[in-house]
Amino acid sequence: MPRNLDRGKRVKIYLVGGAVRDQLLGLPVKEKDFVVVGAKPSDLLEKGFKSVGKDFPVFLHPDTHEQYALARTEKKISKGYTGFQFHAAPDVTLEEDLRRRDLTINAMAQTEDGTIIDPYHGQEDLKNRVFRHVSEAFVEDPVRVLRLARFATRFKDFTVAPKTIALMKRMGKSGELDALVPERIWQELNRALCEAYPWRFFEVLKKCDALKIIFPEIDALFGVPNPEKWHPEIDSGIHTLKALEIATQLSTDPTVRFAALVHDFGKGKTPAEEWPRHLMHDQRGITIVHHFCKRIRVPHAYQDLALLTVRHHSACHKIFNFLPKTILKLLMALDPFRRPKRFFRFLLACEADFRGRKTFENKPYPQAQFLKMVYEKCNELNVRALIENVPQEKIAETIYEARLKIIKQMPKPAIEE
Repeated sequence: MPRNLDRGKRVKIYLVGGAVRDQLLGLPVKEKDFVVVGAKPSDLLEKGFKSVGKDFPVFLHPDTHEQYALARTEKKISKGYTGFQFHAAPDVTLEEDLRRRDLTINAMAQTEDGTIIDPYHGQEDLKNRVFRHVSEAFVEDPVRVLRLARFATRFKDFTVAPKTIALMKRMGKSGELDALVPERIWQELNRALCEAYPWRFFEVLKKCDALKIIFPEIDALFGVPNPEKWHPEIDSGIHTLKALEIATQLSTDPTVRFAALVHDFGKGKTPAEEWPRHLMHDQRGITIVHHFCKRIRVPHAYQDLALLTVRHHSACHKIFNFLPKTILKLLMALDPFRRPKRFFRFLLACEADFRGRKTFENKPYPQAQFLKMVYEKCNELNVRALIENVPQEKIAETIYEARLKIIKQMPKPAIEE
């Protein structure tokens, strides 16, 4: 709490939101937000606080740079998450400020002496591991659907209250979710990918019928069968989330996780008469993933690895069936000599796909090790010495033949089908 803000009897300051929640859960507090009750903007400005709020009064403490917001209420005046009118004044109470928040577990406050103020029973919901809306006003902000789903990626054992699920379904039917802008969708998706249980983001959205509205490419995978021999889980949507789960175990890199998420988008467009086979699904997926990335403004690094994975994951799985020329062709397409980090991320995404199947979760994936070894052996070539006396027009061919010779000499390990 600040020492240079004279609160007196009129002004009261409370720690609020995620900091209170995480303290009660025994988790480290990453950042602290405060709400100031009974104050005017001038009260904070006179004490050196810096105003940073665009739509309502938010200030940075002059020493700690923590955020202090004046207690406020809000009124919905138009669709979307920006369609609010805010009222911040000394007469707004703490309970009124907390009531406008999304979930009960985020609607608690703490006094300077550690007393918890919990008018909406957030502590009870923390104890029972439940995400529950504070009030009917939850339906007024479409971002809250994404935020709740993202909270599920952080707290694995929490469930969503049935009435909250019903509210989220109502938001989809009313068209409120259509107001979500691409940048905010990507922001919440990217945050979810960086959490411990990112697949839960999509499970929650599926349960409240929002997946088909926000991410139709993912929703289209559910109900699409795969051959049971290769996919005991059968359903393409289930496989996709399992692949994301394995990717989370393999890497903390969100680009790898994103690539695992989108790798099978092409299966959502396989004609039903061809089920359960999905010939050319990798090629179909290229266009779908490209449009998906463009639609929600996915950064280039994510898109680049994702498209590489979509295009070549099937070939990586079949590498032991290929002739040396085909192996070299794949290696050159993956371009590990110039972009080794992307190449290793690609191998992780392919392994996530392979192991993201029922009963395959703990199986080895020797294809990745083999391709890595091929790259390392080829990379050992002293290219400068190799082409020292080679005519310019023969350089590419000379390097190609040298690499091909290396691959021909490499034994392929036996693998378990």
